Amino acid sequence: MRLSAMGDVAMTVPVLRAFVNQYPEVKITVVCRPFFKPFFDFIPNVSFFAFDEKERHKGIAGLLRLFQDLKKLDIDAFADLHNVLRSKIVRSLFALSGKKVASVDKGRAEKKALTQEENKVFKQLPTMFERHAKVFEALGFPIDLLSRSLGTAFPEKAVLSPEILTLIGDKSQKLIGIAPFAQYDSKVYPLDLMEQVIAELALDKNNTILLFGGGKKEIGILNTLSNTKENVINMAGKIKFQQELQLISNLDVMLSMDSGNAHIAAMLGVKVVTLWGATHPYAGFLPFNQPMENALVSDRNLFPKLPTSVYGNKKVEGYEEAMRTILPEQVVFRIQSVL
Repeated sequence: MRLSAMGDVAMTVPVLRAFVNQYPEVKITVVCRPFFKPFFDFIPNVSFFAFDEKERHKGIAGLLRLFQDLKKLDIDAFADLHNVLRSKIVRSLFALSGKKVASVDKGRAEKKALTQEENKVFKQLPTMFERHAKVFEALGFPIDLLSRSLGTAFPEKAVLSPEILTLIGDKSQKLIGIAPFAQYDSKVYPLDLMEQVIAELALDKNNTILLFGGGKKEIGILNTLSNTKENVINMAGKIKFQQELQLISNLDVMLSMDSGNAHIAAMLGVKVVTLWGATHPYAGFLPFNQPMENALVSDRNLFPKLPTSVYGNKKVEGYEEAMRTILPEQVVFRIQSVL
């Protein structure tokens, strides 16, 4: 099974949990970049194969080596959950060697219809979880994603290390995670409005607000948001990725943009409130097991071209301020409702 970006990888985890609970006799090997190994560490019957994109598995020759490396594992079937050029090549090699293969249908035509400006077809599309499940069904393993008894249960909350407890203080507080960034600006809630959200949540001294992000610029912004409030803590750059996953698993709620952090929290069984700008949950990226009312979207009456893209990478003139139609009091109310 071949995977790539953070959100893509996180969205496979609930599906794999359901799979291994419903088919405990089947072993899965996840092929992915080494950084994402912690996502899969505690799923039974799942082993991890590190894809070395910079050296051993680089280029066409590297993909041939990847195929040879995977063949040694005596694989019976290949599930391509990414469906890009590199995974297609490896998938084709397995097909030519007589193995059963299947790939995810990303629904590009449907998504184009959802995001086009003229003749927009505004309707809920299949979720990525449903699309991933279809891949396994094509290989002969239908998955019930809704059945709690059959295995879409979530992992236990991680035991927090003394290092993390020193940083966050009293764990009896309500832990609210906030991940205010996304890959594209069109998906990022305006900073002044986010400040209002944080200030309002921080008024309740039973709340501890933990800020997540990465990179020098983001850390600087998060420091600004946290410096004046005792119960607002910037976690960026202070703990390792695996520790961050452990901390997120202990949150009472995560507030996130349409981004990888939303899917990480959801895969760990955390309640997630998401904010949507240029994108929309109808494209199929609503975090796993989250109700639609936890997805706060920009006002389509004022901005009827929304959603303007699937990933937020398309700029539409006049739509820069669309997220301002999501009011801070709406965000705070939704978080308080979840808590």
